[in-house]
Amino acid sequence: MCVFKKNMKRKTIFWKDLGVTAQFSIFGENQSMEMHVIFHVESRSELFSGQYARIQDAYSLFLSDYSAFKPIFKRYFLSDATNQAPLIQKETNCGISIIQQPPLDGSKLAIWCYLATDVKTKGDSCKVSVEHGSYIDYYNGSMFNPSGDSYHQTKKILEDYESQLAENEMSMTSNCLRTWFFIRDVDTQYAGMVKARRENFVEQGLTEKTHYIASTGIGGNPAHPSALVQMDAFAVKGLKPNQFNHLYASTHLNPTYEYGVTFERGTVLKYGDRSHVLISGTASIDNKGNVLYVGNVEKQCHRLWENVEMLLKEGGATYDDVTQMIVYLRDIADYEIIRELYKKRFPDHPVVFTLAPVCRPTWLIEMECQAITEKGNPNFDNF
Repeated sequence: MCVFKKNMKRKTIFWKDLGVTAQFSIFGENQSMEMHVIFHVESRSELFSGQYARIQDAYSLFLSDYSAFKPIFKRYFLSDATNQAPLIQKETNCGISIIQQPPLDGSKLAIWCYLATDVKTKGDSCKVSVEHGSYIDYYNGSMFNPSGDSYHQTKKILEDYESQLAENEMSMTSNCLRTWFFIRDVDTQYAGMVKARRENFVEQGLTEKTHYIASTGIGGNPAHPSALVQMDAFAVKGLKPNQFNHLYASTHLNPTYEYGVTFERGTVLKYGDRSHVLISGTASIDNKGNVLYVGNVEKQCHRLWENVEMLLKEGGATYDDVTQMIVYLRDIADYEIIRELYKKRFPDHPVVFTLAPVCRPTWLIEMECQAITEKGNPNFDNF
């Protein structure tokens, strides 16, 4: 199956013998191209090693067909990270994130991968740098510190990351555009993470009067049994003033600082030939900070779609420009109804559904996504 929309091409490939499906989107044609792909594997009632081998075989076949693309960043969604992570192959020149967020299709793993053409990558599984044009992207995956409670672990993770940024002449304020925080027990450990992040951001000069960073804070188990918090991050070196701005959708969403958290609803990164729209984890909320449709996952799903749509619109994008979606559900029993809703509205979009409680217990569903548009700004260098 192949779907074309504007400068975005979406395809789905199924390898019947391997029982693996790849949903992917490609942006660009006569310029540098970008791709997001999500791999799903049929369970076939086997051990993790069997599913992992089949999905890796499909991944290799995929790369051979799209050899112009270089893998940049991969996230493994696992059903048992502590036992399965040691079986994941180490990689060079590609960043890797490993987190326990079981895919809700019954398999033991799924993979989201970001790839691009005309790039030079360097690094290992923990961190990778990506040169393209006049920019250098930095992807960090699976950062953790196993000592202390969620507050102290978050504090140390952020301090270590900021030291890495400083070594490359960057900072949280000027260069970090996206973070993901995975919390082992989000209902009890989230507050500690939020407190440490807020204090750290104040030290970095990030306040409600300046800006924060697009982020998702969600339930997820790190592979290390003592790690309560894990962080992934994305930063860019080579940005000019005003090259990125933030999204608010104030008719539908309230500023996050009003309920004590410090992240941006979304961020737009502008290049000369395109824009990237990074949408944070978004749920069923109104512009007063109230949870809407408590207990009704279907209505919550429709409201989060509306909220994301407004953020995309403010960023100059629509759902037609979305390259990938990650959907988090609190209750595994809600999977069937949500899958059908997404299948009906977004039949061609790469999407993965995972079991991952949201930061408020009454939120039953959350979604994050990324989009790429043709709307660039000639004041900035091309991608």
